[in-house]
Amino acid sequence: MLRDALYIARMDARYLLSRRETMVWTFVMPIVFFYFIGTISGGNRTADSRDPLAVSVPSDAGLLADRLIERLAAGNYRVVRTRSSEEFLSYAARLEIPSGFTDAVFAGHPMKVRFTRWGQELNTTFDQVRIARAVYTLLADLPAIRSGTEPAPPTLTLDVHSAGKRVEVPVGFQQSVPGIMVMFTLLVLFTSGAVTLTIERRLGILRRLASSPMSRGAVVAGKWGARMIVGAIQIAFAMLAGRILFHVNWGPNLAMVILTLLAYGALAAALAMILGNVCRTEGQVIGLGVILSNVMAGLGGCWWPIEITPLWAQKMALFLPTGLTMNALHKLVNFGDSPASVVPHVAALAAAAALALYILSRTFRFQ
Repeated sequence: MLRDALYIARMDARYLLSRRETMVWTFVMPIVFFYFIGTISGGNRTADSRDPLAVSVPSDAGLLADRLIERLAAGNYRVVRTRSSEEFLSYAARLEIPSGFTDAVFAGHPMKVRFTRWGQELNTTFDQVRIARAVYTLLADLPAIRSGTEPAPPTLTLDVHSAGKRVEVPVGFQQSVPGIMVMFTLLVLFTSGAVTLTIERRLGILRRLASSPMSRGAVVAGKWGARMIVGAIQIAFAMLAGRILFHVNWGPNLAMVILTLLAYGALAAALAMILGNVCRTEGQVIGLGVILSNVMAGLGGCWWPIEITPLWAQKMALFLPTGLTMNALHKLVNFGDSPASVVPHVAALAAAAALALYILSRTFRFQ
């Protein structure tokens, strides 16, 4: 039985990977989506990165300019003191400090700092708030700065205790590459992987296999193995492309990341076979495959971080293969959790795959 299953898996995997549409959606389209989705959602920027802010500081701006920059840095800005007007204009967020800034303020003359930012998204308002807060804080400390003394310690103190590890929501390529990889693995298996079963059933290939000495279990295992090979190749390619082309850091627990993705691939391959087993025509397979894979991708957090959605949506995602996998990847790659934290995820994916294969072994149709 094992020999028969390996033979079918090898031959079917070769056939699946020779199909033009499989090659395109396995090796070309994921790269396009990695770049497109990752770029518009932040590129190589991570959630704990400080926002770049170009600051033009004249040589005679004085002490208050330095103090203002300190407050901007405290507001989560990565302040860049530009050396030329060309460098200054190359930044989307820019702040101009006027000449003679410190002397004029100390003399009581009104001065204006000019903030410029490209774009009209919500971050523009957030930037305005942070810039204003830095300026108003500087004005509040002006008497102490003028006298050369430090601001008086506040009478209100804050007792701080750790509330646990901070969760930084992944953005840019750190979100798009794992998310699109999970989505496209499901999409390819739900379309190319499932439709070939329908074609083989229509052409009578499965009937000929049924009349051979091969057992039903060997046929099911072989067909599943072929789709598992395609999924594993797609996952490996996506991980390498994400690391080399988009500098995605897969974290310190790479072995557990791979194990999680293999468990997900095993379940996706089994579900693809169930889809091909249930549908009667190629059109049904393609239509349902595209709809189901996209719905599960959206609800599972492949298109956006599930952590930004309402709590009920986050809980619902854990009942989907995509959501369970993305939750495990975020824990391992972005949140710094230990491999033990995703053992339930891997166990659930593996158990679901085993259940799906058991159902297939009982219901697989040869005609």
